[in-house]
Amino acid sequence: MGLLLKIFIPLLGAALAFYFYSAPENFSEEMLRGKRVIVTGASSGIGEQMAYHLAHMEAHLLLTARTEAKLQKVVERCLELGAASARYISGSMDSPTLPQELLREAENTWGGLDMLILNHIGHSGFTYFSGDVGHVRQLMEINFVSYVALATAALPLLKESEGSIVVVSSIAGRIAGPFTAPYSATKFALDGFFSSLRQELIIDKVNVSITLCILGYINTESAVSAVSHVIPDTPAPKEECALEIIRAGALRRRELHYPPRAVGSTLLAHSIAPELLDSLIRSSYRVENVRR
Repeated sequence: MGLLLKIFIPLLGAALAFYFYSAPENFSEEMLRGKRVIVTGASSGIGEQMAYHLAHMEAHLLLTARTEAKLQKVVERCLELGAASARYISGSMDSPTLPQELLREAENTWGGLDMLILNHIGHSGFTYFSGDVGHVRQLMEINFVSYVALATAALPLLKESEGSIVVVSSIAGRIAGPFTAPYSATKFALDGFFSSLRQELIIDKVNVSITLCILGYINTESAVSAVSHVIPDTPAPKEECALEIIRAGALRRRELHYPPRAVGSTLLAHSIAPELLDSLIRSSYRVENVRR
């Protein structure tokens, strides 16, 4: 039975992924030309790659992250790649003043905003929950509350432009695996808040789209260093992931699953047999390598 499920579920997931992702979509890089875009967490990983893709598409970019030196280099590269403009504001995402600072810069410089890409993340180890409630509180501030604060600050401008909010989340925000309790809690919170907000915008006939990106294991430096000793899977490329996020936001899709086959299969298995999936996840991890 277990072997059959291991074979059947990925096949069914692949079929569903094909159904949802093979429909013709009229995406063109020209859709982003001249668009005014804020990208958070843009100094490395997926955020950095999104900045480069958007620069190639000739968008206006306002990038933010903690490390100023890294942001400077990313901005320089974006200008080389053809960005219509590129600037940055460095700062910590748990700062209560950063959202207004970013939106004031967008309004003063561009006169508006077309897309807000929320991508930043706080550090959290891949390990047993230690009982550190302070860490949970801090991580919620960075991974969740700051997303809400930035989206709230951006909504007036996005309503004017009928723009888009793109929320980079994780499969850990749909399926709670081991060793990610604080991180998973923040991602579940993102799903709940932005899915509810989407409903309210639709009720109020506000034409601002919200795209929730459910990501699996991606080959960012931080992810690989955190989990490669425990998870034997091969991570998906961050460059392609970044492009798919931009595409989903531009097409105003409700959700992105990436990589589609892996994420789709896992979500399907969870809906059909959650306890079996939990067992398969636990058995697939190299638990002996997890530090307490």
